[in-house]
Amino acid sequence: MGWKTAYRSFYYQGAPAPADLSLPKNETAMLSIDVQNIYLKVPDDPVEKARWAPFHRRMNEIVIPATKSLQQGFRKAGIDVIHARIACQLPDGRDRSLSQKKPGWNYLLLPKAEPDSQIVPELAPAADEIVLTKTTDSALTGTNLRLILSNMGIKNVVLTGIFTDQCISSTVRSLADESFNVIVVEDCCAAGTEELHLRELEIINMIYCHVLSGRELRDIMHIP
Repeated sequence: MGWKTAYRSFYYQGAPAPADLSLPKNETAMLSIDVQNIYLKVPDDPVEKARWAPFHRRMNEIVIPATKSLQQGFRKAGIDVIHARIACQLPDGRDRSLSQKKPGWNYLLLPKAEPDSQIVPELAPAADEIVLTKTTDSALTGTNLRLILSNMGIKNVVLTGIFTDQCISSTVRSLADESFNVIVVEDCCAAGTEELHLRELEIINMIYCHVLSGRELRDIMHIP
């Protein structure tokens, strides 16, 4: 099963296959979202460690290596690689959006200079690459990304990162609402569980984006 028929939700069962993708290199950019040190920390609590083990395994064995390889391919092809991360400007986090101040797992206090808020070393931005700092789930609504993409002539955005059902989904929807053509790379994304990951891909596929594997994207764009 290829990308044209995979990840179909209830709404798109039996719908016609989408047209072939056209992704000119001068109109396409890669956006990597929120793969930061905080999310790769293994919990001390044994119960939490076991609960998050599948996520950490997917990140270390699939997502980070696949994303690193894709970033390198884009760079060699002269295609822009952009990065976004969650981080607040003020130490006490007063500048965060409400969604990051609510109690629970999504409570995020990540001052911009702290080690936890930095992008993981394997995916560290190159010296001349754009890095956006956001206090929102969407990398579009919380930054000047819309203006940056417009100024660069970008029409197609290739998304990678975490979490599929949160910041990836929010960014996908925001970009789609602004009429960007969005590609989500399945093996370069993860959610807290595989079920959440796959279900969210079904929800956003076809209507807000197209979901492809890294290999399918490379073949379309002729990137080794």
